[in-house]
Amino acid sequence: MKQITVSAPAHIQTRIKLPSSKSICNRALIINALSQGNAPIDNLSDCDDTRVMVRALQAMPETIDIGAAGTAMRFLTAYLTVREGETHILTGTQRMKQRPIGILVNALRELGADISYLENEGFPPLLIRGKALTGSAISLPGNVSSQYISALLMIGPMLKNGLEITLEKEVISRPYIDMTLKLMNQFGADACWRSPQTLDVSPQPYSHHPFYVESDWSAASYWYEICALTPGAVIELPALFSESLQGDSAIASLFSHLGVSTEYHPDKVILKNQRNAATTLEYNFINQPDLAQTLVVTCALLQIPFRFSGLQSLKIKETDRIHALITEMKKLGFLLKETENGVLAWEGERCPAELASGIDTYEDHRMAMAFAPACICIQPLRINEPQVVSKSYPHFWEDLRTAGFNITE
Repeated sequence: MKQITVSAPAHIQTRIKLPSSKSICNRALIINALSQGNAPIDNLSDCDDTRVMVRALQAMPETIDIGAAGTAMRFLTAYLTVREGETHILTGTQRMKQRPIGILVNALRELGADISYLENEGFPPLLIRGKALTGSAISLPGNVSSQYISALLMIGPMLKNGLEITLEKEVISRPYIDMTLKLMNQFGADACWRSPQTLDVSPQPYSHHPFYVESDWSAASYWYEICALTPGAVIELPALFSESLQGDSAIASLFSHLGVSTEYHPDKVILKNQRNAATTLEYNFINQPDLAQTLVVTCALLQIPFRFSGLQSLKIKETDRIHALITEMKKLGFLLKETENGVLAWEGERCPAELASGIDTYEDHRMAMAFAPACICIQPLRINEPQVVSKSYPHFWEDLRTAGFNITE
């Protein structure tokens, strides 16, 4: 097992160039491939998920192994169904083979897709035979992963009669769906919300043109955490914009309650620790589930009791993130409770810290990055399997060193 020890500097004033948005990269790559164009996509992320997607779309081998890239699994499943005359096997890591995909497969089958399970029903690996899809209308629960919905939306323009998606009950992660719609329309599609529960895509093909990917607001969240935990910190983050496609840009508003101000400039944002944090925090993460781990760790370390809801999708991420948070926060001395499904709370209850074994990361990049800043309050801190950050932020540890953190193996 690989393990690193992380300790923090007394003062932080730094400039960090973040990776580009993985969410935008992966959508732009699929849409660009569907447009059958060769227009460049600039500022592509160098993270694992995007590398996997680029490699798959360029080579298109018979067996496509996407490793631990959940986004690639979902987006490529839909994409491969409309590659007429082609047959592919889509597989991944053992953990990927435990992540359910039945809802997406069933929806694609309703549209006419030819998909078979090669091992366990409802889970990868998949055998996909591409063909023209004849269906045009499906219904899905609104509380499924937004990536299922985005995967279906993006192939909508390729269907003879377009696509209508009806979402039943509460719609979660709506900003990610909005991101997909905006990107589709930027590439010439006609896709929109026809009603609060219905999405409509016209059978209007994509056009192709050059595209620039903005920096990743979810990656910025760890620097907001560092700023909140470090008195007097000033952190400059280039290529983040106030008008963003990313729902995770809500991190700026969230951290305003935790003592961090955000100054917007044309080509950057500047974070400053203002030391005026709230005494408690309640928030529904239904639209920004990827920010939850960062806020959990930050609030606890600032001694701010919290109640966070809308976390249902965290159970089907790289790991069961709710279980992982409860387990690892206990190591730091904080007793969290899942009070009901999708609700995680801390009411100020403490326990003795147990740090000897280090923080486990569960093959989950966000666990490693959300917990690393805890070393500002608890030094030194050991992180197990730190290489998991390569999934979305490969140079995270190098950027911490740039900011003055000490990292040893």
